Amino acid sequence: MDYGFTIAAYVVAAVLFILSLGGLSGQESAKRAVWYGIAGMTLAVLATLAGPGSGLWLLSVILIAAGGVIGWQLATRVQMTQMPELVAAMHSLVGLAAIFVGLNAHIEIVRVAAIFAEAGQSFPEIASDIGAGALADRAALIKSLDGFAALVAKKTSAEITILQIELFLGVFIGAVTFTGSVVAYGKLAGRVDSAARQLPGGHALNAAAAGLSLLCLVWYVASGGMLPLALMTLAALFIGYHLIMGIGGADMPVVVSMLNSYSGWAAAAIGFSLGNDLLIVTGALVGSSGAILSYIMCKAMNRSFVSVILGGFGNSTGPAMAVEGEQVAIDADGVATALNEADSIVIVPGYGMAVAQAQGAVSDLVAKLRAKGKNVRFAIHPVAGRLPGHMNVLLAEAKVPYDIVLEMDEINDDLADTDVVIVIGSNDIVNPAAQDDPNSPIAGMPVLRVWEARQVFVSKRGQGTGYSGIENPLFYKDNTRMFYGDAKASVSALLPKID
Repeated sequence: MDYGFTIAAYVVAAVLFILSLGGLSGQESAKRAVWYGIAGMTLAVLATLAGPGSGLWLLSVILIAAGGVIGWQLATRVQMTQMPELVAAMHSLVGLAAIFVGLNAHIEIVRVAAIFAEAGQSFPEIASDIGAGALADRAALIKSLDGFAALVAKKTSAEITILQIELFLGVFIGAVTFTGSVVAYGKLAGRVDSAARQLPGGHALNAAAAGLSLLCLVWYVASGGMLPLALMTLAALFIGYHLIMGIGGADMPVVVSMLNSYSGWAAAAIGFSLGNDLLIVTGALVGSSGAILSYIMCKAMNRSFVSVILGGFGNSTGPAMAVEGEQVAIDADGVATALNEADSIVIVPGYGMAVAQAQGAVSDLVAKLRAKGKNVRFAIHPVAGRLPGHMNVLLAEAKVPYDIVLEMDEINDDLADTDVVIVIGSNDIVNPAAQDDPNSPIAGMPVLRVWEARQVFVSKRGQGTGYSGIENPLFYKDNTRMFYGDAKASVSALLPKID
């Protein structure tokens, strides 16, 4: 195969990836978009295996098959509630791959230089006084190399410097992504404390590690040695760890999106190092889309994007406002009576609905209420759940009509005219402290103003705080009643009582 076929296949694959991203923006087109992505990736893999410079096909096929089997097992075993941590884990693998590819590229540069030195040839540039015979010898030497080594051997001194910068950046971003994603996985899976934690010195340590990395870049370009590359890798691994540890649990949806962007830029940087156009395009698509999504989410939460990426998200300046009153419980009969009497109903889903796998029961409840002529809608906060779009996917899986699933900006002003709001497993996104308490860790974050409705029912397992550990004054308001118990069981108990 020649480069023409490979480039053409890469162009088609890139178009399919773009169509996939565009289709994922809507629930109706999401399934088709996934197939676009599958087709694009299949074409990209085949073109890479069949293209110029390829080799070790048996090993490649074995590794691809092994990865496919592992991926299939994960896809069939992982619950929807575990998707956020799975995504974080996948990001860590992208970062780790970027580290290995970058280090391997460095080893190849050193190896090619050694081959030329042993042959008495000039590398990376041909001296002006080399005769025709030497040129012929050099051409034969280059021809004896294959794959990435042949690509390196043909570069000039300036191009080698650019290659070194590219692989350095790829390793740096990959290392930050790797440890950052591992910490994010730990927080999402409950294996690491979800509270914001930083070592003494806070941001100064991150700045020092970033400064050391910059010095290592200069050192690496000047010397081409392994030591500055290794020191930078260690510094970047620390930055990724410390950066994400400094971000609280309530902000993890933004962090997952941000790490998605990091993994894309790491892939793009490695694409430049390898001279792989499709990897550059794909990495740029992932990196830019992740960055845009992170910015949109920060804007929706009234947060500074810079403060998020620096790990300063969620820090308060004083003690939080004390919560007064008591939580008043209600049983299924009381909730059902209110639903039967209500004309307008809004349901606010959260991570607790995902944990209880209550979306099917919620869908059945909505169907019964709508059959009685009631106006039932869903209110989705931009960061509901632990992954952007988490609630939308769950509701689509339960066959909830798309047209009654509304974003926060579309429905927030209607809540004051709503008869009943049912909050299922949500905490921070309906917390009035975001507006009333300037010292709250979520102060200034736009929330769903459910307390403005005539009646609010909160479905929770118990009286504990949510994932972020922040107390919610909503649970103590006069028009709020706590509907304790497993969300699926609680909603299912309502179904026979709706008449």
